[in-house]
Amino acid sequence: MDLTLEITADSRYRFNRKQIKQAVENLLKEQGVSGKVALSLAMVGDRKIRQLKQKYLGIDEVTDVLSFSQLEGDGKMGMLSNETGRVDLGDVVVCYPQAKRQAVKLNRLLDDEIEFLVCHGVLHLLGVHH
Repeated sequence: MDLTLEITADSRYRFNRKQIKQAVENLLKEQGVSGKVALSLAMVGDRKIRQLKQKYLGIDEVTDVLSFSQLEGDGKMGMLSNETGRVDLGDVVVCYPQAKRQAVKLNRLLDDEIEFLVCHGVLHLLGVHH
């Protein structure tokens, strides 16, 4: 599999990008995804995640992760980009301060909590819901 993972994060949000990319690659392989795949990850603060949740879900509260899929309604994989030949799964947005709070509460490493949240978001992009 050829994964392009575009990560956007303020420099104050420190996390292990290699760990995240490896976890996403492993998850996609486990889910049977192959070929060229693109995914965006944004690490944001409380205010931004709250704004996004209000705008797209109509709920005015902070959350840990949001996913914005490019998948078709019938479960087909993504939208093919003519220029790159990649399947664009969509965007995962993680709230860094919320991830940090949850990591403390759950007594786990912050990088592990971020990995969990990113993978949770990617599963939603693949159509796996709870």
